[in-house]
Amino acid sequence: MAQAGRGTVLTGTRIRERRMMLGLRQAELAKRAGISASYLNLIEHNRRRIGGKLLLSLAEALKVEPSALSEGAEAALLAQLRQAAADRPEAGADLDRIEEFTGRFPGWARLVAAQGQRLSTLERAVEVLSDRLAHDPHLAASLHEVLSTVTAIHATAEILVGEPALEPEWRGRFHRNIHEDSARLAEGARRLVEDLGEAGETEAAGSPQEAVEGFLGAHGFHFPTLETDPEAVSAVLEEGAGQLGSGAARLIAGRVLERYAADAAAVPLEALRRALPEGGALDPVSLGARFGVDAGRMMRRLAMLPGPMLAERGLPAPGLVACDASGTLIFRKPLDSFPLPRFGAACPLWPLFQSLSRPMMPMAQVIRLAGRSEGVFLTHAIAQPSGAPVANRDPTFEAHMLIQPGPSEAPSDLPRVGVTCRICPKAGCRGRREPSIMAEAQG
Repeated sequence: MAQAGRGTVLTGTRIRERRMMLGLRQAELAKRAGISASYLNLIEHNRRRIGGKLLLSLAEALKVEPSALSEGAEAALLAQLRQAAADRPEAGADLDRIEEFTGRFPGWARLVAAQGQRLSTLERAVEVLSDRLAHDPHLAASLHEVLSTVTAIHATAEILVGEPALEPEWRGRFHRNIHEDSARLAEGARRLVEDLGEAGETEAAGSPQEAVEGFLGAHGFHFPTLETDPEAVSAVLEEGAGQLGSGAARLIAGRVLERYAADAAAVPLEALRRALPEGGALDPVSLGARFGVDAGRMMRRLAMLPGPMLAERGLPAPGLVACDASGTLIFRKPLDSFPLPRFGAACPLWPLFQSLSRPMMPMAQVIRLAGRSEGVFLTHAIAQPSGAPVANRDPTFEAHMLIQPGPSEAPSDLPRVGVTCRICPKAGCRGRREPSIMAEAQG
């Protein structure tokens, strides 16, 4: 019974909180849902699992979507809170009650998660700035020039103050020196401010990749202008210059948009709309073959489709991750129920990374995320050469993985993967790099 309670804390608590918010008594809600008040009491105190028809009945009685009561709806938020706890182990966060906290106080939970992410972003900005101060030769040269000029001005000023009887010719020379050194100091200070400003640009987004992801997310990962005008990349970049900030972010965004425009030209939007299935799941391999493009390009195309176009066919918006040959994530389009780590180390058991050892072979795999709240997902992955082939040169590979909600009825022995080692509760994992803050028994 204890295990059942641990697995349903979020659902039971949400039902109780929603009922109390509506001013309903237990007996009244139980009658509407067609169950006894005693059974509802067990559900609300997390002593009974619920799902299927009963969950639908309770959701209807409480006038909410079933997903608002189900555990999987908060997977991303729970992952963010666990990551915040991992970043601050000295705080002693009570991980055993994280779902209860999220269910009872969702607003506070979102605030804590947001503040944790903000704190991590600021710390990364400080780390970047400190690293530049220590190792960037251009920044060091600017600092040296400013200090040298200040020293020169100070020495000249001391002479002028200490020698009031200087001949007019020498006094004029010293005045000119101060004037020239002052101009040099102003220029050096300007360059130093520019250098420090560039180093501090990561404060807003944490890294150039995250700035690009924020820019793409603000546009819903879809750019109507590029659908009809592949030459409009510069205009789109110019429009988003303020949000992208750093030159590195603009460079990365430019590459993403250029690839987007090429994908749109190869797979026209209207033609793809007509080819989408009615409900079910997206198959990037078969769709790619239909349009004569590789699976990676079709995965990118499907991930960038507008939400309403997918919704009209009864299709959920998929997520997408890509990595280079080193396994480093270079692109993320998050899926709400499949929390993604920041641009760093992800779970090595993802099909994304497995595909790197099987280049050019499309992989389709249903997986289950390790943990209590996470669900089942259908993934398609492929590793392909990046860029045009060059004679007598080994290709560099890039892998893509499209992520979609999995089937509602899935076997219990599905491959289990995590998000990242620090918050993955999976016991005995062959790919673990570091200990998890989650108790192994939770896996």
